[in-house]
Amino acid sequence: MSSIRQSIDVDRRPEDVYDYLMDAPRLPEWQLSAVSAERLDEGPFGVGSRMRVTRHVGRRIMPMTMEVTEYDPPHSWGMRGVDGPVRARVHGEVEPFDEGQRSHVTIEIDFEGHGVGKVLVPLVVRPQVRKELPRNEQLLKDRLEHAG
Repeated sequence: MSSIRQSIDVDRRPEDVYDYLMDAPRLPEWQLSAVSAERLDEGPFGVGSRMRVTRHVGRRIMPMTMEVTEYDPPHSWGMRGVDGPVRARVHGEVEPFDEGQRSHVTIEIDFEGHGVGKVLVPLVVRPQVRKELPRNEQLLKDRLEHAG
């Protein structure tokens, strides 16, 4: 199956968008399925950094650990799930336009199922994310454009 990909334009500088995207505790502000998110390690954020994200997946609440696999501020990032039955692979890009005053944000997500996740991914996770990702990006845009 192919990955799920969605883009949106945001009326904020790429640096502002990227900083917000990488701020783990803010995930629930713009991701509908996220219940909570927190960094698991100290020090500078970058490749190898980990975070614990708890999500609604269907009717279940599932904690998962995500590890940063790519970190190129303010241009791109990558993460992968390292535990749990549903492991996401995420790639994101923030491209400047309008002389660096606006950003084109693209998020691409794919999944790998382990154990019960092999059933959850096609039946629950992919349909949920296909529906949720455009709404998440709209929330991201709204939060960033209307921030004080």
